[in-house]
Formats: sequence, C-alpha cells, structure tokens
Amino acid sequence: MLVSERIGQFFLSHPDSGRDRLEYTEYGAGDNWVVLLHGQLMPRRMHQPLARALAGSGLHVVTLDLLGHGRSDRPADPLVYSMTAFAEQVVALLDHLGAERAVVGGTSLGANVSLEMAVVAPERVKGLLLEMPVLDNGLEAGLMAFGPVLFTARFLPFTVSALRWVTRPIPRGIVPFWVGIGLDTCNQRAESMAAGVHGIFFGRIAPSARQRRQITVPALVVGHPSDPIHPAADSAMVAAEMPNATFVRAHSILEWRARPERLTEVAIEFARTCWEEPRRTRHLGT
Repeated sequence: MLVSERIGQFFLSHPDSGRDRLEYTEYGAGDNWVVLLHGQLMPRRMHQPLARALAGSGLHVVTLDLLGHGRSDRPADPLVYSMTAFAEQVVALLDHLGAERAVVGGTSLGANVSLEMAVVAPERVKGLLLEMPVLDNGLEAGLMAFGPVLFTARFLPFTVSALRWVTRPIPRGIVPFWVGIGLDTCNQRAESMAAGVHGIFFGRIAPSARQRRQITVPALVVGHPSDPIHPAADSAMVAAEMPNATFVRAHSILEWRARPERLTEVAIEFARTCWEEPRRTRHLGT
C-alpha cells in the first residue's frame, strides 16, 4: 500500500546556543501517531521500511533525526546531548505536529530515549515500542564500543573527516538499503560526534529500575540473542519491570533487518492495539 511521505523541520531555542534545527519525515496521516527514533550515530532513514509498513496499516508515523544525527543540526557542545534532552526533543516534535500523544519507540539509543520520555512526559506516551535498549547488562560493552569512537573523534579527527570524504559521494540509490544506512552513519563530523558520545555516556543512560517499574503504558520490547551491546537479558529485564510489557525474542541479531516480516507484523499489531481499547499484555518467551 502506498502512503504519503513528507519531510519537515522545526527549531529548538536555547538561551546560550541560539536555535537548533531538527528534521523529520512523516508517513501516512490521521490521529494515531507513532514516533520512531534511530540508533546512536545512525540516521532516521534506518526506520523507513518499518515506518512505511506501519503507515500502510493506517497509522501516522514520524521518524526524527535527533540532535547530532542525520540531517538535523550537529552542535559541538556535549551539554546539549543527553537522554533527557533527546526526550524533550520528541515532546517538541509532538507539539510542532499538534499531536497530543504517540506510541514512541526506537532502536538502541532510540529505545532508551523512549523510556526516558515515558518518565519525563508520561502524559504524551500512548505506548512504547522498544528494540534492544541498553541497560545494566550491556553498559560495559557499550563503553568498550563507543570509547574508541570518542577517542578517535577527539584526538584523531582527520580520520573521521577522511571517512566522511570517502563515503559521502557514493550514490545511495545504487547500493542495498542497509549498505546505504551504513554509509549515512559514516557521514559524521568529528567535533559533534565526540560531543554526542561524551554527553550520552557521561550522563544518565536510562531511567532507574524504580522509575521503569512505574511505567504503566503498554510496551513491546524486542531483544536480540548474541548481541553484547544490546543483550536480550536487558530487554527481558525491562519487560519484566514494566507491568504492561510484552517481551519478544528475535530469532537473530539481524532478523528485523534481513527478514523483517515477523517482527514487523508484531509491531503493527502492537501499535494498532495501543490506539484501541486498552488491555493488559503478557510476557512471551519467543
């Protein structure tokens, strides 16, 4: 089913740093909103296939480039990057769109931002669609993975610029979709990349377990096996903490990328249910 797609933008004002521009894409129409958020350093386009599928089922979907990502502005100040700041950007997006509430979800960083939004603005969240959040069990692996990224961006910035120079001219239309997403992820600026990683990893990664147990909206949590940065144990843990959460285990770390049909159908059913009469969900082992 074909759905309309529109690119938009809005601005955030800061007393010290002026205005920052954020860009988003809308899919479909109507009042049943879904917001999808990308992983760290990745562009919003990573959720294009899922957004199109959700919109094709009648939902109004928005994918957002958080500050420092994709086609949004990329300030070099670590103080503007935090989970709380990202959650506030999603609230500002909903205000800009005139959306009272939305199902909010995302992958990795996007999942953590969604959890944060459920704490700082619970009245704006209709449900949570979380893929591989980073919590207690994945924190060390995350630091090991992104520590070198921070070091390289801070002390070897020419390598980041060189990678951008090599990958940016490659036409995205001639490569497979996920190769294009990888090329887009390589399109970084050293100063803003260092600031973003610094701000995220030296701040609060996610709401506390006490706060997560108080999140009562319906939630779907997808966990991956054999993923050290996003272990399935973290996804199962947060699903067990929230009273109305369902845990679904992916068959592999690449299932939602290579063979998305099963998980996409689960996500569509969940998001549509959030906009129907509320019901309690149950924990699933598979």
